[in-house]
Amino acid sequence: MPITTTSRAVTATALAAAALTLTTACHDTPGGKADSPLSAVSPAPSPATDDAGPPAPGGRVACTPEMLRFHAGALPHRDRRMLLKVTNSAGRTCDFAAQPYPLLRFGDGRRAPLPVIRASRPLTVVSLAPGDTAYALIVTSAGGPDGRGHRGRRISQFGVALAARAIPTQVGLDGRAPVRVDPRTATVTHWQPSSVAARQW
Repeated sequence: MPITTTSRAVTATALAAAALTLTTACHDTPGGKADSPLSAVSPAPSPATDDAGPPAPGGRVACTPEMLRFHAGALPHRDRRMLLKVTNSAGRTCDFAAQPYPLLRFGDGRRAPLPVIRASRPLTVVSLAPGDTAYALIVTSAGGPDGRGHRGRRISQFGVALAARAIPTQVGLDGRAPVRVDPRTATVTHWQPSSVAARQW
C-alpha cells in the first residue's frame, strides 16, 4: 500500500497547487475575474476635436463688397427717389448686423455719409442667403419734384461703404442716366428685405 499512498499524496499536492494558481489569477484582476483576450486590448482613442475651435458668436458673417453685386438707379414715377440693390453672389449667408444701413458718399468723400432715416429700421436684421437681394431707398433731396428748387448736382455714380472707415465701392447708375442729388439734404433708409418695404419711404 505505500505506492498507493504516495500516489494519492502527489495527486493531492498537484490539485492544491492548481487551485492556488487559479485563486491568485482571479484576485489579480478587478472584480475577481480573469482577463479575457478582449479585455486586455485598450480601446482606440477618439479623434481629437480641439483643432476645430469654437464657432463664431452667433454664426454671423458680415456682408462685404466682395460678396455682393450692386445696382442703383432712379425709381420710375417716384420723384427724388433712387433704389440701391445688393445681391449676394457668394456661397454663404451674410448679414448687415454690424452696419444696418449703407454709408453713401457723393462727391470727393470729404462730406460725411448720408444720414439714415431712423424710422426705416426693420424689426429684424436683414440677412442674405446666396442669391438673395437687399434694398435701400435713397431720398435724393429735400427739394421739389425732379430736384428743382435745391442746389444739387447730377451724378452718374456714387460711393457705397458697408462698414465704418471702409473704402467706398463706386456704384454706377443703371443705364448711366444721371440723377440730381443734394448731399446736404439727401437721406437713406436702413437695408430692407424687399423692394416693397424699401419703396414705402
